[in-house]
Amino acid sequence: MVESFRIEKAPLPSEGRGVRVLAGGTPVAVFRVGGLLYAVDARCTHVGGPLDQGPLNGTQVTCPWHRSVFDLRDGKLIRGPATRPVTAYRVRLDGEALVLERD
Repeated sequence: MVESFRIEKAPLPSEGRGVRVLAGGTPVAVFRVGGLLYAVDARCTHVGGPLDQGPLNGTQVTCPWHRSVFDLRDGKLIRGPATRPVTAYRVRLDGEALVLERD
């Protein structure tokens, strides 16, 4: 079952940056890379570091606390100390609304 979250007038990130939004009460980090939007849970699965504040390397984000690396396209863990991926969301714009979907 697909969960969908509509965020009216959500802040959108500038190129190479992330912003934090709430999707049904869950913090989600939204990034813009190469003009495309990506979204993953904003909390690192290691100890909850703020992924929206992490540096980007292409479509990979690094947790600023302990340097775990995740792929923004699917949430896959690239490098620990985290041991689990983060949830990834499909992202689209609908007028002024940001729509996030997860399976």
